[in-house]
Amino acid sequence: MVDQYMDEIMKKAEVLIEALPYIQRFNRKIIVVKYGCSAMVDEELKKKVIADVVLLKLTGFKPIIVHGGGKEISRWVAKSGMEPKFVNGLRVTDADTMEIAEMVLNRVNKSLVQMVQELGVKAVGISGKDGGLLHVQKRYSNGEDIGYVGEIDAVNPKVLYDLLENDYLPVVCPIGFDDQFDTFNINADDAACAIAKSMKAEKLAFLTDIEGVYRDFNDKSTLISELRLAEAERFISEGMVGGGMIPKLTNCIDALKEGVSRVHILDGRIPHCLLLEIFTNKGIGTAILNNTEVEYYHE
Repeated sequence: MVDQYMDEIMKKAEVLIEALPYIQRFNRKIIVVKYGCSAMVDEELKKKVIADVVLLKLTGFKPIIVHGGGKEISRWVAKSGMEPKFVNGLRVTDADTMEIAEMVLNRVNKSLVQMVQELGVKAVGISGKDGGLLHVQKRYSNGEDIGYVGEIDAVNPKVLYDLLENDYLPVVCPIGFDDQFDTFNINADDAACAIAKSMKAEKLAFLTDIEGVYRDFNDKSTLISELRLAEAERFISEGMVGGGMIPKLTNCIDALKEGVSRVHILDGRIPHCLLLEIFTNKGIGTAILNNTEVEYYHE
């Protein structure tokens, strides 16, 4: 029993030592976490994601959560007697749907703030409206009017810098204003990418419903642990990735070109995926690196 106990605590010590160089490397660095997909629906997964982000903060990171809420919005739209409509993957958002979306996203936002604060970290929930954080223009889908869907054309991150400086963990829901101060819904991936670019974040992490980027999607053994920017661009130009991955990989490329050092695509269905990717040598998802960045200690 004593030997078994010693083996267990030694393994725990090895995990902590393995995490040390990453804690040193990214201490006081900004990491933007785009939180969505299945990790927002499963209550146990939700608790684990929030625990991961809180741990990142307590180990010296400066995390910012940008969350979606698409499935919850669709549920409330249906409960209101309307049918959710999508065009090319974008939600058609009329005035009534926009009202529901803002209500739902703010509800989700405050629930995440509550979960963070229950773990002893101060959090503040804001939307892209607050402090003029996200300014948008109307977005069209292949020329088609899809309502109050916004495309970000400017970011004013001062409110986020102020919150980080005062030791708060910002939680952002993707809603913004246009020039006429009309309210627009924003794709959460786009919002996270725009915020990461404006703040020159060290890391941008997308929690998704896929394991990462594959050289061959039909062969799960081809998951890529690390990918260079130039190779990611080649994957798109040569049609090596599926349609659903193209906009996400494009966001990753844009972020890296605008000063973000590393972008991670993670399977949010795996408990503690953030910690496993960021604090272990092997990682579990795909890290996409700027061409000038030094590789991890991955095997």
